[in-house]
Amino acid sequence: LTRQAEHNFCISEPKGMAIVLTLPKKPEGNIRILPLITLKEGVIFPDTEAILTFGRPASIDDVNEAVQMNSEVCFVSQKNSKTIDPKPENLYQVGTICRIIKTLPVNDELHAIVKGLKRVRIHQIEIQAGRLLAAVSTLPDEVEENQELIALINHVSSEIKKAINLGKNNIEVPTFMKLISTASPVEISHQIASVLNIKNGPKQSLLEEIDLKKRLTRISECLSEEVKILQIERKISDKTQKKFDNNMREAVLRERMRTIQKELGELEEDSDIKELREKIKAAKLPEMVLEKTNKELERLAKLSVHNPETGYIRGWIETIIELPWSKSDESNLNLAHAENVLNQDHYGLEKVKERILEYIAVLKLKSAQKKSEGKSIPIILCFVGPPGVGKTSVGKSIGRALGRKFVKMSLGGMRDEAEIRGHRRTYVGAMPGRVIQLIKDAGTNNPVFMLDEIDKVGNDFRGDPSSALLEVLDPEQNATFQDHYLDLPFDLSHVVFITTANVLDTIPPALRDRLEVIEFTGYTEVEKLNIGQKYLLEKELVNNALTKEDIIINTATLKSIIKYYTREAGVRNFDRLIATVMRKAAMKKAKSKTFKKFTLTPGQLNEVLGPKRFTHTLAEKSDQVGIATGLAYTQAGGDILFIEVVTMPGKGNITLTGQLGSVMKESARAALSYVRSHAKKLGLD
Repeated sequence: LTRQAEHNFCISEPKGMAIVLTLPKKPEGNIRILPLITLKEGVIFPDTEAILTFGRPASIDDVNEAVQMNSEVCFVSQKNSKTIDPKPENLYQVGTICRIIKTLPVNDELHAIVKGLKRVRIHQIEIQAGRLLAAVSTLPDEVEENQELIALINHVSSEIKKAINLGKNNIEVPTFMKLISTASPVEISHQIASVLNIKNGPKQSLLEEIDLKKRLTRISECLSEEVKILQIERKISDKTQKKFDNNMREAVLRERMRTIQKELGELEEDSDIKELREKIKAAKLPEMVLEKTNKELERLAKLSVHNPETGYIRGWIETIIELPWSKSDESNLNLAHAENVLNQDHYGLEKVKERILEYIAVLKLKSAQKKSEGKSIPIILCFVGPPGVGKTSVGKSIGRALGRKFVKMSLGGMRDEAEIRGHRRTYVGAMPGRVIQLIKDAGTNNPVFMLDEIDKVGNDFRGDPSSALLEVLDPEQNATFQDHYLDLPFDLSHVVFITTANVLDTIPPALRDRLEVIEFTGYTEVEKLNIGQKYLLEKELVNNALTKEDIIINTATLKSIIKYYTREAGVRNFDRLIATVMRKAAMKKAKSKTFKKFTLTPGQLNEVLGPKRFTHTLAEKSDQVGIATGLAYTQAGGDILFIEVVTMPGKGNITLTGQLGSVMKESARAALSYVRSHAKKLGLD
């Protein structure tokens, strides 16, 4: 290294090549040219030792060369640790001169123990053959020894001892404390700064601080914050450990107490086990159920409270206890009362009501026989009809008429067989099927149980729920229905099962064979009018916060709504239209302070509900040539069809127009066949 000018230095190599470093300004101390190695993370302080790992080829070469020549190296931290090939502008301006004490190659990496010597300022960086060289000058520490400095040293030493006692984990305690006790104030500041649990930026600022008092003050602040965090961690740890110790102590003491009591013959049952045993006695379980429940209870009593199986066994026993094995509602089998309830809740449906009363009459006679007292009859009703005709509400009325609890289970979209039969106890989170769950919730073993939308049950890889329903709905089998979770037979023969469906086609034949179908054909206009007057008007008045004095809807208006605005078998859309009218009245009442009464006439329907949606045609009074009058049946009621026929020259074939179904096409071809077979009688060619 030679000085060429006041601020120029030349590095000469054996091959005659040279690199000239020109400093931007005259440095304060002596200038040295050293190999520069960058650190992605961490800061090395003077008077400290650190273990570093090098992976970049240039860094490994520099370290090996420094070891061979017993020379020194300058280490500096990167501002951005994500950069792979650091540029000079990404490096801090203050680093540390270090000596490589020992190296250990591992795979493609090099581990090295380095010792920090001096803090230096980097004046200029040059790159030679992919390696960094830096012109550096030493930064002296500004030390002014006085009482304040001594106090700071004492405080910092005290705080680091507190941190060590609280479990600070990045310190070799004996070595570190020995260094602290014999080191100078500057060395103490370096040693403590190197073990602070702070980010790279704040650590670099401590390295760059040459005023010892300022450096110690900042170290003191960082240490105080770290001590507070360690105190909180210790507090949390102590609480957790104390709780764990208490639980373990309690478990050990309980086990010892049980052993001693067993030896003395004074063993008393746990209060929880004793409570469960009393509940089992009070539940009046069948003999087989009682035997298995007691067996499981004895098993539970022997298990430790920390055994996870105790939760599963306890849950099973509690489910068994809560089930109504012998609890029944007393049925009201008075036919006059039942007929009165059905008439109160529903208008029309005479055939349906008649069949239900027959069902109750047979139930009454069966219950009079001692052998089958309280039993249901071997019939499962299935209400079939379009939406909105009152299938579900009739089921609720049956429950009210019989004086029994009513429970409903929706089957629409059900795909998992376990929903019916439950899960086996071997599975985590196992629970009874919904049939047993609803029986438990009802608190009685003879409720009116409605299985809604039985025609919409699905099936997939999880099983076929409709097949699982066969046992539930078969009067010959459901007396011993076995849920997978209970693994015990439960008697469902007391339950009055009612199912509902919109169509029968999608119900599997085996399941349909167990059902007695009652068809809900829908309501006539007269029945809809009575339902509107007796039920729907009162219902919507309450729903829309109105009174009878606020609105008048006469019979002619209701008839017009039914005739020109609805075409349905039930009354749901009719109910919605009445609600629409009520909302119009509610808005007028809410807006106007002088509102008295809202009267709706047929002539105002166009304004309130819009134009008429349906028109009705009448059969012609006299026959028309080429037109046949037909009748059509739909779920919403009947209708008249006019079928027009035209003859034309041809080969005798028939041409059908329109979107006709296969049945209509067959009917037309059957008619043509009849005409052709009677051509002579009809005088046709």
